[in-house]
Parts: sequence; C-alpha cells; structure tokens
Amino acid sequence: MDRLAIVGGGKINGGFLEAGLVGEISILIGAGADGRIGQPSLFDSRPKNGNPIALQLKDVESYEDGAVWLRYLVK
Repeated sequence: MDRLAIVGGGKINGGFLEAGLVGEISILIGAGADGRIGQPSLFDSRPKNGNPIALQLKDVESYEDGAVWLRYLVK
C-alpha cells in the first residue's frame, strides 16, 4: 500500500477529502484548548451543502500527558 501524509491546513485537507483521496484520518489531540476566532479547522473547504463524510474508528491511543491519538478510516 502506498502512503502519503497530508500535513496541510484546512483548505488543502478539505480538498483532498472532497476529492476522495483520503483513506485514513489521524488526529493527535493535546491536553489543551484554543478556541480563538479565525483559526482554521481540519477541513475548511468542503461545500456547505455537502453531506458529512462517514468515518470508522480504527484505533485510539492515550498518553500519560493526557494526549489522545485517534485514527479513523474514511468510509
């Protein structure tokens, strides 16, 4: 299996997701919160009238510092 990591902003990530080019989503959540206005999300450029893309949980790993690593398959 060939792999490519997309470590971009919300627009690049959303473009790849919308084009059907993403097979897995890996999210590392640190033990902190930042909700500043204007900050990009993981997937910014999806159409407003589009349906959500279904995900299937593949794996969860937690760390001593409170971080959590979530891995999802894109359905």
